[in-house]
Amino acid sequence: YQRRVREAVVSTQSTGEQAKLKAEANNIEAEAELSRINNARQGELTYVAATNNLEIERAKQMAAIETSKFENMVTTLGSENIARIATSGHDNQLAMLKALGLQSTLITDGSTPLNLFNTAKGFIGQLEDGAGSSH
Repeated sequence: YQRRVREAVVSTQSTGEQAKLKAEANNIEAEAELSRINNARQGELTYVAATNNLEIERAKQMAAIETSKFENMVTTLGSENIARIATSGHDNQLAMLKALGLQSTLITDGSTPLNLFNTAKGFIGQLEDGAGSSH
């Protein structure tokens, strides 16, 4: 009888130790998985930060290129010519457009609505006047 009791005690202790070791093994596996996930997230954050920094640098370089391009155009045209173009009247603009070889152009500042019906009527009126004077 005592032998069976001892065997039962040893078996119980062994089962308890086995459960304890299994729990520790599960804990180690969970910590390893958590560490792996944290490392992966840290790597992703590093990658995203590097990508964002490259995009910011690219945008800065593009802005510098556009600024340089604009400065070169202003320098080439000259501030006096730009002022003349901006303050020139309709006749000068028309002469400039003709010099560029444009036969028909519509220029607007985008804030003033255009009534194309009146414009077309004006063209038709010119055609009728021209047709009437050729008789």
